[in-house]
Amino acid sequence: MDIRYIRNFSIIAHIDHGKSTLADRLLEATNTISEREKTDQFLDNMDIERERGITIKAQTVRLKYQAQDGNTYFLNLIDTPGHVDFSYEVSRSLASCDGAILVVDASQGVEAQTLANVYMAIDNNLEILPVINKIDLPHADVERAKKEIEEIIGIDASAANLVSAKTGIGITDLLESIVQKVPHPKGGVDNDLQALIFDSWFDPYKGVIVLVRVFQGTVKIKDKVFLKNGVQEYEVLNMGVNAPFYQEVTSLGAGEVGMLICGIKTVRDVKIGDTIVHARKKDTPLLDGFKESKPMVFCGVFPVESTEYAQLKESLEKLALNDSSFTYEPETSNALGFGFRCGFLGLLHMNIIQERLEREFEQDLISTAPSCRYQVMLTSSEMLEIENPADLPEANYIEEIQEPIVEISIHIPNEYVGRIIKLCEDRRGAQKEIKYITADRVQVIYDIPLNEMVFDFYDKLKGISKGYASMDYEVIGYRQSDLIKLDILLNGDKVDALSLICHRDQAVFRGRALVQRLQKVIERQQFDIAIQAAIGARVVARESVKALRKNVLAKCYGGDVSRKRKLLEKQKRGKKRMKMVGNVEVSQEAFLAVLKIEE
Repeated sequence: MDIRYIRNFSIIAHIDHGKSTLADRLLEATNTISEREKTDQFLDNMDIERERGITIKAQTVRLKYQAQDGNTYFLNLIDTPGHVDFSYEVSRSLASCDGAILVVDASQGVEAQTLANVYMAIDNNLEILPVINKIDLPHADVERAKKEIEEIIGIDASAANLVSAKTGIGITDLLESIVQKVPHPKGGVDNDLQALIFDSWFDPYKGVIVLVRVFQGTVKIKDKVFLKNGVQEYEVLNMGVNAPFYQEVTSLGAGEVGMLICGIKTVRDVKIGDTIVHARKKDTPLLDGFKESKPMVFCGVFPVESTEYAQLKESLEKLALNDSSFTYEPETSNALGFGFRCGFLGLLHMNIIQERLEREFEQDLISTAPSCRYQVMLTSSEMLEIENPADLPEANYIEEIQEPIVEISIHIPNEYVGRIIKLCEDRRGAQKEIKYITADRVQVIYDIPLNEMVFDFYDKLKGISKGYASMDYEVIGYRQSDLIKLDILLNGDKVDALSLICHRDQAVFRGRALVQRLQKVIERQQFDIAIQAAIGARVVARESVKALRKNVLAKCYGGDVSRKRKLLEKQKRGKKRMKMVGNVEVSQEAFLAVLKIEE
């Protein structure tokens, strides 16, 4: 295939700005899918993706387009996730492209995730094609959208394509713009092989399917290839392209995008961003930008019924086959029994995994409060990484604790600025910058501990701004902070699943709010339940759930008071005995209460 007629591009957009719909129209305009095969959000394979209107897994499709200059072009559309949790995968997908279509909603303008991804595309030296979508809406303001693109991003939008992905207006002109403005790939088919892995997934019949962009050289079936960071050698058994369904090819040359099948058994052996070279030329240089993808948010996942532990383990194994960034390891809790400690890239990633477990694998789960990874320096100068609050050593062994800090960028209409600043300040945020982007839109930038973000921050942000706020965040490092462990005790026994790490200044407030909420959600039992919040040995808050009590005096319609006292004493001894042997039952609602203590 002549490299001059190849175009590799992706679509960048904020959530709900019409990225998947635009991809559908491009597939139709190039006759890549027939009328019978047509479905909405064609490239989104999962039900969750279609329902939420988000892209979770990167997809690629080859479009064959007969341009007005008479030549046939092969357009490789690499559809990337838009959410911040998957920013590393997005960066590798963008590194595989030569251009990007920047989609901006004509009625909403530039949003936070649009900015984050377009800057990533600019860092990768991509040609940016601005596209104004939804021009058919009655309240569309095309000129304002163009002005925002120019003022905020700094790209000339005077010649931006005007499209309606829903009705198909302007799609042919957009295809012509891609052919004319997106540069063709560079590289030579005779050079040493360099191919970038930008996604992978597990197929039960073929093993791991590796999605690659070839930068230099050619790879053929039966070639021996070497994964530079995976340090493994494999034979290429098969290869293909998505057009839009799997189509076998015998080779992939420089500039092409396709799939390699090498009989790899587990997706963890394939690292996103790795470079594939020929096994006989292992010294071929790496492509830039590789880094290990590390989970940032952790929570415990336990089956409601202990008998379902094996089934949960099997479900997690199947999920992990298709998602190498998701980690899990066995965990035991005194309160919840056997379960798993799971690691996620972020809060959206966590919600998606939990929802897939419940829907696809029909699991009934109890999830503990999410936490992040802390760096703990001990008095012995040893550094520990703590993901579970229950694993935090006693205070007298700790020299200092460092917590992850994120730089958060929030886009809001200017009437909500005061409330958003108060929210960020309440979450121990440090203000970095406030930019008035336009007359009525503001960008607020704060440094906030990740620990404060995992507690319903996004829900509060949307509530305060009536849904108009959009946010993007990036982990920028660790910072020392005065953190302590807050324990919850039920009748004197620590409930490790309810433990949390918080700042010393907020510990008493959080403890008091939590025990008050737990008092409402823990059901009354046959004995009194004392709910306490403690920092070390010091109890900072206490509430009681009164026992269910039978009226033993109902039959005493008369007689001496000593008889009544005798019956009450007998009942009291029974309750005391019951308390010694009885277990406090804690519902899933009680664990969710940890997340909502600020209501």
